[in-house]
Amino acid sequence: MKLTVLGYWGAYPWNDEGTSSYLLTSDEFSLLIDAGSGTFNQLRKHIDPLALDAVILSHYHHDHIADLGVLQFYRQLNQEEAQPILPIYGHTEHDFYYSALTMTNVSQGHAYYEQDTIEVGPFSIKFLRTKHPVPCFAMRITEQSTGKSLVYTADSGWLDAFDDFVLDTDLLIADSYFLSGTENHPVHFSVKEVAEMTVRGNIPTVVLSHLKQRIDLNQLLEEAQAITQDKATPILATTGLTITI
Repeated sequence: MKLTVLGYWGAYPWNDEGTSSYLLTSDEFSLLIDAGSGTFNQLRKHIDPLALDAVILSHYHHDHIADLGVLQFYRQLNQEEAQPILPIYGHTEHDFYYSALTMTNVSQGHAYYEQDTIEVGPFSIKFLRTKHPVPCFAMRITEQSTGKSLVYTADSGWLDAFDDFVLDTDLLIADSYFLSGTENHPVHFSVKEVAEMTVRGNIPTVVLSHLKQRIDLNQLLEEAQAITQDKATPILATTGLTITI
């Protein structure tokens, strides 16, 4: 399977680049993970949005869903060319946002719950409720044909449950909003927490994402490297970054 970063900033777009969104593909199946602000045009560079097979959302903060409506309208206005109704997976703990996943003749909302393991095309997906001001869920996505997996932390402060959730995954995409020294924050990880989790989890590669504007990203990367050393490879998320798993 192949992961492509469409957006990686936290909170709001920056320097003409978008917020959290990732395209995951396996064979001919394409899954959009979150739909952050400013990422629809990046999606178009990699796939015809009319051919997208499914969308899954970690939570309903705008930096993770802002371009979902854009995608729905695009498909509505091009219905004669679109694939069948687009399934959009989300949690049900906010009625307004969950109901908006369904648009007549365009998309259909599908509920997931914390205890679920769901199948979406070639992928099996498990969930972990994160530490965040609103209901938010990390995802462990496994390609069923190969057993390869990735974990997307979504947005979270540190939780001990992450250690088991990420163990032995092939790729970690982690909320790395803060430099070291801000551990146990109630909303986001520090890069120290991310790097230490990566080492404990025996994870070969971690993508530092959901990045904070106006911090030194080189310092962020160096702080991660100082902890992972030769045990894992930290990578700064960038628009268009593609990783084959």
